[in-house]
Amino acid sequence: MTREQTLALAFAGAWSHLERRLDNSLGSIRGISLAEYRLLRALGDAPNSQASRVDLAQAVSLTPSGVTRALRPMEKLGIVSTVKSKRDARLAIAALTPAGRELLTDASGVVDDTMTALLERSPKAASQLHEFIELLQDVGG
Repeated sequence: MTREQTLALAFAGAWSHLERRLDNSLGSIRGISLAEYRLLRALGDAPNSQASRVDLAQAVSLTPSGVTRALRPMEKLGIVSTVKSKRDARLAIAALTPAGRELLTDASGVVDDTMTALLERSPKAASQLHEFIELLQDVGG
């Protein structure tokens, strides 16, 4: 096996493990998936906690229709709302509600706790966390 193949499989394995851990933690403690957390985080980081579905899709690597499907149950739960754009009435903007902000804060604590526990198992990764993050950001585009 080549180094590139080994790297690809190592990334895939690490991501699968991380995704499973975060999904389990977020699901059991806050009742959301990692995918939903990523959408909430993208909304929370957007100006005024509002973003178009196209912008959210780019932020979380989904299609705009995938974002729309993912936001529907979140709207029913009252953690996200839809507002009309002031510039273009045809454009629907997703907005984080106060309940959504509270959930995002709680869920972010769950992510922090899960990652801290994961990094305790890998002191080398923990000691080089800044460089590790930069490497992953470079590879992820």
